[in-house]
Amino acid sequence: MSDSESEADFILHLQEEIDQLKEAVASHAVVDQAIGMVVALGRVAPDEGWEVLKEVSQHTNTKLRNVAELILLWGRTGDMPAEIRAELEDTLDRHGPTQIPGAPTA
Repeated sequence: MSDSESEADFILHLQEEIDQLKEAVASHAVVDQAIGMVVALGRVAPDEGWEVLKEVSQHTNTKLRNVAELILLWGRTGDMPAEIRAELEDTLDRHGPTQIPGAPTA
């Protein structure tokens, strides 16, 4: 193998790594945005928002990123697959709204 072949292989490997990192960053952004929606609409803490996403993903056998994308789409269109919506509602019910500091107790 010549030096130019090993150099080309190295460049190809680096490009693949860059592509994977770009995908990871994009996926992370989608998940973070969905957590934000869950936190705001479900009135749960950010850690609970993450747990809600994980549980919906696990209970519906749907990749977490896909659940996050569906939540973001729901925020824009109001549409969400019935199975995901039902699981999201159930999961949020289990986690319950976080008490807002200073708000009167029920």
